Order: sequence, then C-alpha cells, then structure tokens
Amino acid sequence: MPTHDFVAIGLGPYNLGLACLTAPIRDLDGVFLEARPEFQWHPGMMLDSTRLQTPFMSDLVTLADPTSPFSFLNYLKETGRLYPFYIRESFYPLRSEYNRYCRWAAAKLPSIRWSHEVTTVRHAGGLYHVDTPQGTFSAPRIVLGTGTPPYVPPACEGLDAVHAADYLTHAPALRSLGSITIVGSGQSAAEIYHDLLGDISRGYRLNWVTRSPRFFPLEYTKLTLEMTSPDYVDYFHALPEPVRYRLEAGQKGLFKGINGDLIDAIYDLLYEKSVDGPVPTRLLTNTSLVSASLVDGVYTLGLRNDEQEREFTLDTEGLVLATGYRYVPPAFLAGIRDRIRWDGAGRFDVARNYTVDVNGREIFLQNAGTHTHSITSPDLGMGAYRNSWIIRDLLGEEYYPIEKSITFQEFGVAS
Repeated sequence: MPTHDFVAIGLGPYNLGLACLTAPIRDLDGVFLEARPEFQWHPGMMLDSTRLQTPFMSDLVTLADPTSPFSFLNYLKETGRLYPFYIRESFYPLRSEYNRYCRWAAAKLPSIRWSHEVTTVRHAGGLYHVDTPQGTFSAPRIVLGTGTPPYVPPACEGLDAVHAADYLTHAPALRSLGSITIVGSGQSAAEIYHDLLGDISRGYRLNWVTRSPRFFPLEYTKLTLEMTSPDYVDYFHALPEPVRYRLEAGQKGLFKGINGDLIDAIYDLLYEKSVDGPVPTRLLTNTSLVSASLVDGVYTLGLRNDEQEREFTLDTEGLVLATGYRYVPPAFLAGIRDRIRWDGAGRFDVARNYTVDVNGREIFLQNAGTHTHSITSPDLGMGAYRNSWIIRDLLGEEYYPIEKSITFQEFGVAS
C-alpha cells in the first residue's frame, strides 16, 4: 500500500467534510476508511418531517468555501430541488434530505474506502500504520472521526432495551405493545414521543421520563449563537481544566435542547387527543432512572423524583432509551496510547489545533471535544471551520481562510 499524507478513520459528516474540502487540493493526498458499506447518518431517527437544528449553510463545506461544488445548494441544483427548497422558505433542511446530500457528496469522492474496518493502529518509522482486513494504510498523520456510540445508562446494561439510534427498526413492534416508556430529555426523546403520541389511539400507554426539571427548548438566540464561534473557542480552550469541565456540564441545553416548535407541537397534539377524554400518557420531569429489570416481558423501572426525594416504580412493556451518545476512545488506538495526550479526567487532552498527540501535529480529532472546545465540537456549523484548521496543519499553509474573530460580545478580559 502506498504512503499517504494522512489517513482519516471513520466517515461521519465531519470527516466527509474533510474529504470534500481536500478533494481539490493536489498537494494533499488523503484516504478515508469507513467500516460501513455506505454513508448513513442516524438512520434509526429518520422520522418524517424532522429537520436539522442548524441552517443549510452548516453543510459539509460552505462556511469554509462557499464556491465548493460539494455545497448543499449545488446538491439541490443537481437533483432538481433548488427551486422547491427556495419556495419552501426555510433555512433548515429535512434530516432525510441532509442524509441524501451527504450520500450524494460521498459518491463523488474516490478517496473513500467503504467496508474498511480499522483493527489496529501502529507507529513505526515515523508513520502511522492503519491496519484493515483489506490491507495497511500508512501516513505521518491520522484524523479520528469515528463518532460517538449510543450511551446506555448503567441501570439498563444487559437489558434488551431499544436505543433511540435504532428506533425506526423497532417502532412497529413497540406500537403493538400495551405500554411504552421513553427515557431521555433531548431532541431525540421529543421526536420519538411525538411520533408515538400520534398513534396512541392504538391502545398503548405512553410515558416520558426525564431528569430535567422541565422540557428545555434549545437556546437559539443570536447572541447565544455567538458561542459557536472562533472567539469562544479561543476563550474556552484557554480556561483551566476544572473550569472547562464545570462549564461543559452546564452547557448541554445549548446543543441538546428540544426545538421550540416541536415542544409546541407536542402540546398541541396532547390537546387534540384530550378532546375525547384523558390521554393515556405521563410526562415525568425531575425523575431519575435508578434501576431497571426485565421479567416476563415487562420492565420494572426504579425511579426517583429528585426534588421530592421520593422513589417509585413504573412497569412498561416497551423501553426506549433516548439517552444520547458518549465518546469512547476506539480500541484500535491501544497500540499508540503512549503517543496520545490525556487530561486529568482520562479524556483526550485536545490542543487548540484539534490534535491529541504528544507532538501536537500528528493525530487530529473530529468532535468529542466539548471539554476542550465547548459546544462548537458537535456543532455542524463549526465542522468546516475545524476542517480548515486541520487542512492548514496538514498542508503547512492556510488553504481556506480561517476566521479569527466574528462576535460583537467579549467573552473574557483581554490580556
């Protein structure tokens, strides 16, 4: 196998964006390895009419290169959907449409290797050697973009519960049960609840359990959006580690909240269903999942109201865990663990330039950096910005202009 300039592992939207942005750069040879046979973005949550929480300009390339042929607008033009999108007058693409757009872009890229699952990564002779069943790919630099796996709460480990990531596969079977409980507080939980609420006349009971004290809307005011900016990354990254961790814990509502219009739609649907009498549903806030068991097809959930400090149980035939995703360092990194920087909590110590290696120029990380780069890490709109940084370090020059300061507000005291 030839030596490349870099090997990118995993192909979610961020590494796919990197593939698009490096495609026209003749002096940069990269290869992208993906274990799946094709691109799929959250296929288990492709519910009808669900949309992105960010505008179409947060596509794979536009905020780095508005002239790129891989833009969402060019996808619409090539597929004959530009005018319908224009007439629709919404900045927010459907989630299914965004997935089709990514598949369209991926099909244009010869640098992608599908069905290439990385087994090990080694370092020797100044190169990283990335092993797959099809062969070894070598480069002086690698880019990690393996995404975040579904998180299952400790109380539910070993139980045959449905995670939101697989919801659509299990939705028909769930609807045939006598009761369904959703555990979670974010957008996915709300979308699943709304979807199941629409069919509640089938005769099942529907419960929604969340630790949050209320159903938080996603904060989307313009001055708050300035926190997804180069300015805020600079400020946040320079803070002491304990301060960053404290802020990370309190910022989930900035990117894990529920669309306000969906919250309203849920209330309106509850109101419509209540015309004929009480709706067989419970919405339980301030409620933590303490324990769970499964006996004879019935889950018994041990719950606790955190404000009242009272415990109770809830029986349900179906259990959906909309408990999000958490990054786990891939097992294939075990052979180069000593080349990676780790912080006091055992997580990647991500440098400002998105590297995690001890030399600060060899191993780049996509996403998984809310503890170092704040809410910009999982934000689709900051993907092109991060890739511009990565490309600058890979190439040795600033190929795409990188914004330095764009906000009206000041986040800290100038030194």
